[in-house]
Amino acid sequence: MKTGLVLEGGAMRGMYTAGVLDTFLDKNIGFDCIVGVSAGALFGVNFLSRQKGRVIRYNKRFNGDKNYMGIIPLIKEGNIFSTKYAYEDVPRRLDPFDDEAYKASGVPFYAVLTDVHSGQPEYVRINSVFEQMDTLRASGSMPIVSRPVEIGGRLYLDGGISDSIPYEWLLSQGCDRLVVVLTRHLDYRKKPASPAIVGLCGAKYPKIGERMKSRHENYNRSAEQLKKLERDGKAFVIRPSEEIKIGRLEKDPQKLQAVYELGVKDCAKYVGELAEYIC
Repeated sequence: MKTGLVLEGGAMRGMYTAGVLDTFLDKNIGFDCIVGVSAGALFGVNFLSRQKGRVIRYNKRFNGDKNYMGIIPLIKEGNIFSTKYAYEDVPRRLDPFDDEAYKASGVPFYAVLTDVHSGQPEYVRINSVFEQMDTLRASGSMPIVSRPVEIGGRLYLDGGISDSIPYEWLLSQGCDRLVVVLTRHLDYRKKPASPAIVGLCGAKYPKIGERMKSRHENYNRSAEQLKKLERDGKAFVIRPSEEIKIGRLEKDPQKLQAVYELGVKDCAKYVGELAEYIC
């Protein structure tokens, strides 16, 4: 039996995922294959490097720095997160990511990207975080506030635009059982994007505009189908026990910590059932 882990995105709601993953580390819970979207990819790689606490630590430390995230890097670089600061200085020097431990894990980890011209998702295996940092950056590059990232002559944006919860893809990779970590509570329903947002996204990249226009329908359908898999015992879903009220670009360390602790608390309740499910 092959067990796959799916990590939804959600910008700083990803602190919830960080809490869940750190609890997995505490309990020595592992998986045969992992796929992450956006923040799920950016934060999820720390699970395979076994760096408990790193995600919550560096976000609390750096999110409040105006040169790291916010209007200044947006004006200077066209990206809400500074490419050099967030994707080079922090993981290589200021709070080092252990790429050797990541590679030694041997667990296939995939990041989801959206091709801006086709609007289709792509699932790229991350063999080395440092060597494929642009791929991870593309997975988390939110439309409007990020420039598309060029990889291999193609342009990419946030994977959540095209496949927010990629459990169907992971099933297609031969996984018999799924564990899915969501960052939205049980009753959440995505609302349609505003016409202004759709227009801005589609002005230069029409396929991205189309995706944004229908994203709520696709997301809600995917969430309902996942519930059916959950009822049928084909998926084990960990989701917030309460609505996460946090900004997508949250800077308040206390709010970040609270969401992280919710992930730890919720996951702790599931550990016994999860162990039975994946054994």
